[in-house]
Amino acid sequence: MRRSSAKAPASAPQTAAAGADFPRSAPAAASAEAPAAPPVAAPVDTAPRQQMRTEFPFELPRGYVDDSGTVHKDGVMRLATARDELIPLRDVRVQENPAYLSVVLLGRVITRLGTLAMVHDGVVENMFASDLAFLQDFYRQINAEGHTRAAVECPHCSEPFEVELGGSRLGES
Repeated sequence: MRRSSAKAPASAPQTAAAGADFPRSAPAAASAEAPAAPPVAAPVDTAPRQQMRTEFPFELPRGYVDDSGTVHKDGVMRLATARDELIPLRDVRVQENPAYLSVVLLGRVITRLGTLAMVHDGVVENMFASDLAFLQDFYRQINAEGHTRAAVECPHCSEPFEVELGGSRLGES
């Protein structure tokens, strides 16, 4: 009589002993790994948080005179966004005359001027030149976080002094 080994049915899965080179199933592999560490709570910040300042009051040297003769001197300018600097570049007036960029840009970032209902580039365009120059400088100061001046030292006498680093026109950083 001939003896034969019993064969496993074809539909039965192979065990790890029979097929040691087979990968484990996903649940078995996950259980073999080290358990994930519990999330660590962030340290409690007890220091008061500073809010970012986005609006800055100003007073014009001369003031804007509206159609009724009212002089408007006090106003508020907000920080410029990238959009504020990009949109005026599509304006036909700016494309024809790049110097008009500062007028359009200031018209976007001045949020209040005296008792005017609305400030726009038409208002800025009718300001005195000294007020326009003031606003251009003020724009540079608040958007550069006040870092438009640098302390330097004279190479000859070693006397310290400050120099202005601001750009020539608004929108040109």
